[in-house]
Amino acid sequence: MIVHYLKLYLCTLVAFLVIDLAWLGVMTRTFYNKHIGYLMRPNPYWAVALAFYLLFVLGILVFVVMPGLKAESLPKTILLGVLFGLMTYGTYDLTNWALVKEWPWIVSVVDLCWGMFVAAVVGIVGYLCGRWLT
Repeated sequence: MIVHYLKLYLCTLVAFLVIDLAWLGVMTRTFYNKHIGYLMRPNPYWAVALAFYLLFVLGILVFVVMPGLKAESLPKTILLGVLFGLMTYGTYDLTNWALVKEWPWIVSVVDLCWGMFVAAVVGIVGYLCGRWLT
């Protein structure tokens, strides 16, 4: 049983890493540097970034993939992914918009859209992996 969940976690983690790192690779050079480059480190703290990825994927599994698999419903998985992305990215972006001086609203809007998209897509991958692994 634990091996099943580890395989599901790794499958979902790989999907999230590939998709999100591709997004950041493109968007950091253009959009994020333009709007919040003054806040960005020259090099990320990779250990902290890894901690985020590990926790975020755990959240996707617990709150998106597992309920979708239990209901045997891809549409439910997608909806939960969109909501999870909205809630998690919204927490970060809306807090920044509220508290960080001169935080660009457009960054929050783009990030919220990205969060909903990536959580839904990674939820779909996790759901399909879960179906395949059973």
